[in-house]
Amino acid sequence: MLSRRATKVVASFSGAALLGAALVACGSSNGSSGSSSGSTTISLLAGGNDPAATKFANDMATAFEKANPTITVKVETRPGGTDGDNLIKTRLSTGSMNDVFLYNSGSLLQALHPDQTLQPLTNEPWAKDITADFKQSVSTSQGLYGAPVGTTFDGGVMYNKKVYQKLGLSVPKTWAQFISNSEKIKAAGITPVLVSYGDTWTSQLFVLADFANVSAQDPNWATDYTNNKAKYSNPPALAGFTHTQEIYDKKLMNKDFASLTNVNALKELATGQGAQYPMITVTISNVLQSNPTQVNDIGYFAMPTESGDPHATVWEANGAYIPKTTTGAKLDAAKKFIQFMYTPEGCSIQNSAGVPAGPYAISDCTVPANAPALVQDELKYQQAGKTGLALEFLSPIKGPNLEKILVQVGSGISTAAQGAALYDQDVKAQAQQLGLPGW
Repeated sequence: MLSRRATKVVASFSGAALLGAALVACGSSNGSSGSSSGSTTISLLAGGNDPAATKFANDMATAFEKANPTITVKVETRPGGTDGDNLIKTRLSTGSMNDVFLYNSGSLLQALHPDQTLQPLTNEPWAKDITADFKQSVSTSQGLYGAPVGTTFDGGVMYNKKVYQKLGLSVPKTWAQFISNSEKIKAAGITPVLVSYGDTWTSQLFVLADFANVSAQDPNWATDYTNNKAKYSNPPALAGFTHTQEIYDKKLMNKDFASLTNVNALKELATGQGAQYPMITVTISNVLQSNPTQVNDIGYFAMPTESGDPHATVWEANGAYIPKTTTGAKLDAAKKFIQFMYTPEGCSIQNSAGVPAGPYAISDCTVPANAPALVQDELKYQQAGKTGLALEFLSPIKGPNLEKILVQVGSGISTAAQGAALYDQDVKAQAQQLGLPGW
């Protein structure tokens, strides 16, 4: 799954692209504010450590402190991908989690065992305003545990519109068209497909962003997968692995694929050094930071398919969570912080610092008219009914080693078939840990 944002994506999916700032020590919370003056200090763990994440955290914390002068918010960053997942799991298990933390919704959240580790937020005033899809992605049968942060976003291919226009290319619908475009781009001396294994979570996009296409072909695939009746080793889900291998085999990627980072890949996309980047759209926040005058040169299209009927894969918004170790005055302050995100000022910060990458999952905040151009590209798929949720919102199963397996496939170390088989074994262990029947 992407970590965001990853997000992450990614964050998986990345995912990708929220919060961060000054590193501070943090420990478990208790009912005392630690001050005789009635002031309270809470700690916030960001959704990443990239530039957009840092700005989001600093801006939201600063505005909240101004509106609540008796509360101080200390912000801490964390890595994305598997390293960030492991840090969060460790802090929750040792009782040392920050008072508020930002993280994925969906299956990665379920892996945190929210009934045991998180404070329920079911009765908070903003809960009635969230969408049904988001509520499903942060809830169990026992309660609601997350509040939406930022917008929903899509996975697919971000591309440089000026490069496409210069070379006379059209947005591809079939995989064959995508390869043909990529070969023409290569002939023009431009990197056809940007690959950024310097951030390993980014290796997952050809697989994760293809899932709406898998669902379109087999609407029962997610249910069968959860019940151990569908595998990545077989079509239609195998396509993402074979596409990852094909880009390497045909030398359609940058030579520094092993070290290029997500942030630098986005810079190359914005400047036209690279033409296409399999990615989650939430990362457009980083382009606004690094290349603001070129942000609207970047467009989006859904992952092409063999059939030529592509569907955009949608990720629900990330969430803000409060661990059970946050209690007393700190719990009250943490809930106030979350509520602040949906005030007019909080929504404005989400629009300016987080950068909308799709619609919001809560009615209090709306996407502004000057949202990045690729949001309009995403809306076309929504309006045509050509979307589908990412797998992590339809199944609790997400093996922890997908990104590493796909780095091997995308680096020529393993074949697509070998990688898919490895991942089928990886998810088996995770499904057994979750106690799912049939595994």
